[in-house]
Amino acid sequence: MVTACGLPGSEGAQRLLKSAEKNNERLERWLLKTANASDRVPRGVPIAGNAFPSYFVSRQMPVWDAATMGNWTLTVDGAVQAPRTFTWDEVRRLSTRSHTVQHYCVEGWNAAAQFQGIPFTQLARLVKPTADAGFVDFSSFDSGYHESWDVESTMHPQTLVVVAKDGQALSPAYGAPARVHSPIKLGYKNTKYLTRITFMSAPNGGYWSSKGYEWFGGT
Repeated sequence: MVTACGLPGSEGAQRLLKSAEKNNERLERWLLKTANASDRVPRGVPIAGNAFPSYFVSRQMPVWDAATMGNWTLTVDGAVQAPRTFTWDEVRRLSTRSHTVQHYCVEGWNAAAQFQGIPFTQLARLVKPTADAGFVDFSSFDSGYHESWDVESTMHPQTLVVVAKDGQALSPAYGAPARVHSPIKLGYKNTKYLTRITFMSAPNGGYWSSKGYEWFGGT
């Protein structure tokens, strides 16, 4: 697929790239609707474990320090009927599921991992999105990193608010205390160091999406 990656060029070339991105998005949305959820990783692909690459945009690895930042919370708000702010204990009391899936990076590599977390659909039921909530923004304490998604992708059965990886609580390297993850989205769309989930009536771009990366970011 052709993607718009912020390449220099004429105004006409940029229009062509944007048009190609829109065509990609239409195809990816169709694939999303016709795809079946699967927890299976192809035979012979090992679990990456600690070899799973870590990524953040801050100068240093983000670590939530309760002594200086207060207790971590997760706010779910925006175009919803019942906005809520969850404490860590409340998040941990929500029912979770585990699956072993591929994580796909826009740079071309992929790695397998087991993720455990709260199905996003469960959070949505608790806050009751309004009819015009067609998009969701995931924001973090990683120097303002955020990415917005189409609401259909957030409701995919494999989209989780992850609290554990490979049977262990998330470490700071992988987005502690919580992150969003779905194998249907490229890595840069899966916001780590999560602090807020906002339902919206329009897309809100994102850290990389606003720098020329494809907004939809499907796999």
